[in-house]
Amino acid sequence: MDEKKVMLSGIQPSGDLHLGNYLGAIKNWVDRTDEFDNYYFMADMHTITVRQNPADLRRRTLEQLAQYIACGLDPDKNTLFIQSHVHQHAELGWVLQCYTMFGELSRMTQFKDKSAKHKENINGGLFTYPSLMAADILLYQPDFVPVGEDQKQHCELTRDIAQRFNSIYGDVFKIPEPYIPKAGARVMGLTAPDSKMSKSMPEGCVFLMEKPEDIQRKFKRAITDSDTENCVRYDPAAKPGVANLMSIYSAVTGKSYETIEQEFGGCGYGKFKPAVGDAVVECLRPIREEATRILADKAYLESVYKAGAEKASYVANKTLRKVYKKIGFVAR
Repeated sequence: MDEKKVMLSGIQPSGDLHLGNYLGAIKNWVDRTDEFDNYYFMADMHTITVRQNPADLRRRTLEQLAQYIACGLDPDKNTLFIQSHVHQHAELGWVLQCYTMFGELSRMTQFKDKSAKHKENINGGLFTYPSLMAADILLYQPDFVPVGEDQKQHCELTRDIAQRFNSIYGDVFKIPEPYIPKAGARVMGLTAPDSKMSKSMPEGCVFLMEKPEDIQRKFKRAITDSDTENCVRYDPAAKPGVANLMSIYSAVTGKSYETIEQEFGGCGYGKFKPAVGDAVVECLRPIREEATRILADKAYLESVYKAGAEKASYVANKTLRKVYKKIGFVAR
């Protein structure tokens, strides 16, 4: 039997998971459970480039793990772990900093964006974190890394770092390919349909653990469009708000845009927006209920992240030992 290809991805627990995370990423991860050998982690080390409340960070990290499982990521079939529990990430991160050029880091658009937002805290980690991200990836010798538009630059840099290292020391790192999912809803903000749904705009963001009445309220207030047509039609250029709602409704119900247009033909937005809200509430209800149950079982949650870290450490250590030997460190 052919060995499964390796896939790896992580999300920062810097805020609560939302509908965009689920429909755009996690749902796809679940669909790939049996196809790949998957590693998914809570990227807690990356969060501290911005100041965090320690208690909130701990809570969100565990909540994120519970939500991963509740969304359908079976810990018996996927390696789920907390980044800071696998020390090899930090160790390889330092090594790769020494093989990442200053100019490369200077060009990272996320550094520019975050520096503008956090002018009072432009720290070294904010500048060099793409090297840690490269370590996150290369430790597990993955074949693929799922990337959205905003992560393509980091994936390209990771490939550049790996190729540079390999050109000096031989075939150490597998060069990962960016994996663009065949289908995955691009969920935009309910109050700003020209921007991706983001926790930084909470009124336009639907969180996985949110109360049904709050979800409904947000959908009822969602931006549609400014024309007088008031009809449900998929036209992202002319009607981005309506197109976003249709995309969400399609993703949670499986209905085509044509079917949705027929379903709400002549109804107007007053009926359509609450219907989308209802569909999202029912989609998220089992996730919220299962995550709540898992969070109450602290022993189970601990067993998952400890087993995940043990497996991840075993794989990561094989890569790190090879790297240390190549660069001339004395064996432990």
